[in-house]
Amino acid sequence: MPRTKMSRLVCAAILMLAGAAVAQEGGKAISKTPVVLGTATPGGGFPLYGNAFAEVMNAADPMLAIEPRNTKGSNENIPLLEQGKLDIGLVAGEPAYEAFLGLAGRPKTNVKILTAMYSSPGMFVVRADSPYRSIRDLVGQPVAFGAKGSGLPILSRYILDGLGLKQDEDFKSIYLDRAGDGPAMVLDGRAAALWGAGIGWPGFAVVASSPQRARFIAPGADEIARIRAKHSFLKPLTVPAGSYPGQTAAIASVGSWSFVLVREDLPEDVAYHLARTLHGVEGTLCQKLAQACETTAANTVAAAPDVALIHPGVLKYFREIGIVK
Repeated sequence: MPRTKMSRLVCAAILMLAGAAVAQEGGKAISKTPVVLGTATPGGGFPLYGNAFAEVMNAADPMLAIEPRNTKGSNENIPLLEQGKLDIGLVAGEPAYEAFLGLAGRPKTNVKILTAMYSSPGMFVVRADSPYRSIRDLVGQPVAFGAKGSGLPILSRYILDGLGLKQDEDFKSIYLDRAGDGPAMVLDGRAAALWGAGIGWPGFAVVASSPQRARFIAPGADEIARIRAKHSFLKPLTVPAGSYPGQTAAIASVGSWSFVLVREDLPEDVAYHLARTLHGVEGTLCQKLAQACETTAANTVAAAPDVALIHPGVLKYFREIGIVK
């Protein structure tokens, strides 16, 4: 056999043995920990975040196999977690709040918090050439309030209720099959406005980057006071200047924190492992996705309605690093 061919065979054998050594430990195969992650419909912020989360986590720990799956969003992710059909799921603040407290005609949930994702200040976007400049201007107009099953329409419903407005009576409400359908409806005139939330939200970015450009509409200072007087769980939040193309000033609004929730019976060691890996790569996740810069251990403790709602495995890690006692 020619020397070169033999050398290639020897190299291949060495690589195979090396691979076997990695896959074997004490004579036993090392299996990855599969984690099914529920996001939302394509085109929204949750799939964007979920894909970045999975990519960074899987790269940081080869023993993790986090698999993002598109769902209908927050309102589907909670029951899927309760049924054990998801291991972890992305859930907006308002559906999480209702589930934790047993509001909106449902019993209290037993799902737990893995981490806070990011804050979600709510606002509308309209075309810059439109006549709409306030929330009251949008009354009677067709407004896309987000995807069916997502948390966005719940946030808008609370905010509008705080202003004495009814979402499905005072507006021509549009609920989307896909979150990504909303921007086109604003740009071609089928909708006067699109409701959304947060920093780096894809729908806002599409409208703001279009030739028509964007104008953002959020509650004014007096309106924020009225909203919080009725719904105190909503917090004052700010969208920093420059978060979207053409947005030269900070925008004050109200909203809440979205969470990565986990099924109640997720083993403690798995939750601990997820938390340790996640908070070890906070900087990498921040570099991957701007809004993920808020995904920190400190923000999780601050955003949780009650520390007891955080999964015990996560709390074990937080105690080790001194975040909680």
